[in-house]
Amino acid sequence: MPRSIGLAHIVRLQDGTSEGVWGAYVLKSAFQPIYAFSDGKLSVAAFEGLLRPFRSALPQRPQDFFLQVPAADRFHVETLARTLHLLNAGAFLPRDKRIFVNFDPSLFGDRQLIDAVLRDMRLVLHEAQLDASRIVCEVTEQKSVFQETLRQFVDACRNHGFAIAVDDYGAEDSDMERVMALRPDIVKFDASWAKRLMDTEPGKALLSVMVEQFHGRGIGIVFEGLEEGWQLEVAEAVGADMIQGFVLGRPELAPTSFAVSEHTDAQDAPKKGNPGSTPQPAVASPLSQRRRQQTQFGRRFGG
Repeated sequence: MPRSIGLAHIVRLQDGTSEGVWGAYVLKSAFQPIYAFSDGKLSVAAFEGLLRPFRSALPQRPQDFFLQVPAADRFHVETLARTLHLLNAGAFLPRDKRIFVNFDPSLFGDRQLIDAVLRDMRLVLHEAQLDASRIVCEVTEQKSVFQETLRQFVDACRNHGFAIAVDDYGAEDSDMERVMALRPDIVKFDASWAKRLMDTEPGKALLSVMVEQFHGRGIGIVFEGLEEGWQLEVAEAVGADMIQGFVLGRPELAPTSFAVSEHTDAQDAPKKGNPGSTPQPAVASPLSQRRRQQTQFGRRFGG
């Protein structure tokens, strides 16, 4: 989607929020925090941009919305979503955090198209006053995606100064050797797959070995989709670098409260079950907190 067409589908609201219009839908940005383990504490390190469609002012399931998008429009809608996320990130998120944005590599079968899209994205970054070094391009590695196309896309992102994350590792037909060949900066473990392994001691041991193998190549690991406190403890124990999930923070629609939360005391963290929960910048990591308080981490901090 040329930048002019993408911006033609964007509405700027008085509060600084950018929204998209696509047919009968209003498209909004939501951001979910990603926490990093550091020196026995958890700190917000990044945010992932997530699309939230509305129809007649009512929220719709993203998967249902995308099922209704014609194949010929999928590329345009995904480009519009990224543009929204970048504009809203520039307006509402802390300036020192990274931003994860999603790409479907199967939509990029031409190197000229890849370069054109990434150049347009750089222009949006300039408008949003975001540095390219803050952007993480998140892709899914699948056998069905032509490997040379995926490699070209990853190389082009890297040439533009963006970091690379491979999503959903462990799902379907993902393969460690193919992932290693892409030399990503980050690998996100598929939530369902990782949580199944977390349930058993052999599974935990396997996770630990796999994390160590990725670390040996200089690749950071994110465990996503975590919903219970004990899962945070396992993630820390097996060596995960970052974690993401409702147990720590739910996605918030822009404009977010996340920039404000940087200055909030960790003791004011919201209780579990509050849908408007705000992530805190530095809280005790699960294992160190359990050692101090002998309570489950997930009981104090929740989505």
